[in-house]
Amino acid sequence: FYYCHNVCRGGAIQFFGTKHHHDKWLRDTENYLIKGCFAMTELGHGSNVRGIETITTYDSNTGEFVINTPCESAQKYWIGGAANHATHTIVFSQLNINGTNQGVHALIAQIRDADGNVCPNIRIADCGHKIGLNGVDNGRIWFDNVRVPRENLLNSVADVSPDGKYLSAIKDPDQRFAAFLAPLTAGRVNIAVNAVYQSKVGLAIAIRYALTRRAFSLKPKEPEVLLLDYPSHQRRLLPLLAKTYAMSFGANYLKMLYVKRTPQSNKIIHVVSSSFKATFTWSNMQILQVSKALFAEYMAAQKPNKAFKGLGLEHMNKPCPVIPSQLTTTTLRCSQFQMDVLCLRERDLLNRFVAEVSQCQAKGESKEHAFIMSYQLAEDLGKAFSDRAILQTFVEAEATLAACSLKDVLGMLRSLYALNCLEDGAYLRYGYLSVENAATVRREITKICSELRPHALALVSSFGIPDAFLSPIAFNWIDANSWSSAQH
Repeated sequence: FYYCHNVCRGGAIQFFGTKHHHDKWLRDTENYLIKGCFAMTELGHGSNVRGIETITTYDSNTGEFVINTPCESAQKYWIGGAANHATHTIVFSQLNINGTNQGVHALIAQIRDADGNVCPNIRIADCGHKIGLNGVDNGRIWFDNVRVPRENLLNSVADVSPDGKYLSAIKDPDQRFAAFLAPLTAGRVNIAVNAVYQSKVGLAIAIRYALTRRAFSLKPKEPEVLLLDYPSHQRRLLPLLAKTYAMSFGANYLKMLYVKRTPQSNKIIHVVSSSFKATFTWSNMQILQVSKALFAEYMAAQKPNKAFKGLGLEHMNKPCPVIPSQLTTTTLRCSQFQMDVLCLRERDLLNRFVAEVSQCQAKGESKEHAFIMSYQLAEDLGKAFSDRAILQTFVEAEATLAACSLKDVLGMLRSLYALNCLEDGAYLRYGYLSVENAATVRREITKICSELRPHALALVSSFGIPDAFLSPIAFNWIDANSWSSAQH
């Protein structure tokens, strides 16, 4: 509820509103005198914010906005804090002024009184029991011609005058929508970063357990073998550990991008945050958005005297990397080779994606339909972009260290992450690696896992996760499950 109230609702007032809203609402929000939620998602529209169906009109006679849920698919759905607690909400809706739809805008609406009673013309229902996060009361909201004051429109991007004129310094609807959604980047950054934190907790538990749990003896009368001493167990856990370290460097880079953001860097932050969120949380829909941005960057770079600049695509201005026909341990563990081979995949897939989309357009298809029809290449390209960008942050972080044992261990983690990326099916599917080299990569991964095994505990301990956040199996799981513990 804290996230829904402070980050989503409070953040929306901070970024979408102006001084009037800050003065009136933020202090009460911080002090929990009002409890808020963030009503964007609808039953019929989640990722496609532009398609939401809730409608708001303006009544110039009373100086009020009128919010209405026109159909069942327009109900606000899965809204954190709405079912039981929230007294106010940020409502996202289509703003219709004098018969003209001005696109998605946000308003503040009260949904409960101070005693927790649902306000007139508001209907609220609980979304029900969930697999997890049942401490948050996700709910559904219907608005039946709910009236709110004109001043409740969050107007940092656009406003409506008392006599009903729509006002905005940004005349282009697409640019206005982009400016309106720009503050939501913080949500993607938070989701991506939190996904890394969750990965750290899970791995800290799994690796600690694997360092204390034994199973089977190799010889009679010998001690049973620790789980993490089995190569198969190393192969399952240690590449994930390397990936989590890589994602951690990527998350730190993303946080710095956001903290130091400028109007000029908003596009880069949008693409990188979308890419990392998708990679860290397995969201293919976000990957498609990344591919669209890369397509636009590619087309822009085809203009005379225009080079690739931004999004990390500067390698497209250089000659195409050449992969050795035979890969050795030295080559496979070289950071330059690792960057080259990931750049090669990204470069080739971007060329293929642009060619396929252009071919569809040449047949009369719209660009949007061409993107959808090329979704398989789009997914491969989005993953290639993210893998390369994450490795780049890892290499840059590693380069800041002087030669030492820590740098050696980070080098192993970096190599394990990079080689694990090479096991992606695209490397064989598109011919970047031969079958023989793919087999060499697999053997090298097994070797690195074995070399990392002695450092596993130190690596997860370095996450700095308090013991209280880890489950009992991360420590003395026998005592934790003893009869005496069961009596408490």
